Amino acid sequence: MEGDADIARTAALFADPARVRVLLALADGRALAASVLAAEARLSAQGVSAHLAKLRAAGLVVAEKSGRHRFYRLAGPEPAELMETLARFSPSQPVSSLREGTRAEALRTARTCYDHLAGRLGVAVTSALLARGALAAQDGVPSTRRREGDRISAPLREHPYTLGPAARSVFGELGVDLDAAAAGRRPLLKFCLDWSEQRHHLAGALGAAVATRFTDAGWVRRRGRAHRALRLTPEGARALDTHLGLAGLAA
Repeated sequence: MEGDADIARTAALFADPARVRVLLALADGRALAASVLAAEARLSAQGVSAHLAKLRAAGLVVAEKSGRHRFYRLAGPEPAELMETLARFSPSQPVSSLREGTRAEALRTARTCYDHLAGRLGVAVTSALLARGALAAQDGVPSTRRREGDRISAPLREHPYTLGPAARSVFGELGVDLDAAAAGRRPLLKFCLDWSEQRHHLAGALGAAVATRFTDAGWVRRRGRAHRALRLTPEGARALDTHLGLAGLAA
């Protein structure tokens, strides 16, 4: 027989600031080398190896071998969702420098939540997709605002949206292949309640396809090699204004 889940044991993994920095560096779904993670977490090679061993043992991180090198990534979207939830219930860290303040604001402006867009950018894109008919609300609420019962910073248990009548044309204008996104085993439509904006953003296979398209087109760029904050480029601001009517995002 098994007892209750040992939440304290898992929670202890998040009690070390350096280990949390390792997890945050992986929160956008990429596989990164230990050397990159060491630089992000400000650790020695030996120190980051010790943390990675604990995270792998807990099933939060997996390793991939490529040639002589080993790369690490989160073991699926669930660890990233857990971190987003913890972020909502955690106090803000004291900002002791302009660099730290800029970084915190960057995360709220635009970031990846595992492999899809989050922050103000992710919420704005989702709202525009709803307004343009690419998404349709099934519950009669014509906005991405939080519904009663939505858990903060977590995937929605019941998704209030479906593809709208203009889905194929709107996503086609953006360069997103709906059929390709729907072909995989992953659910096409999922939504999260964004922790910083308290509104819904698009996740699932379609959310990942949108984020990939924005990155491949040069509409968004990463702010650092191991940083999940994104920067909207001038080309991206023009494209989103043209295709989704999102003016003023560059500001």
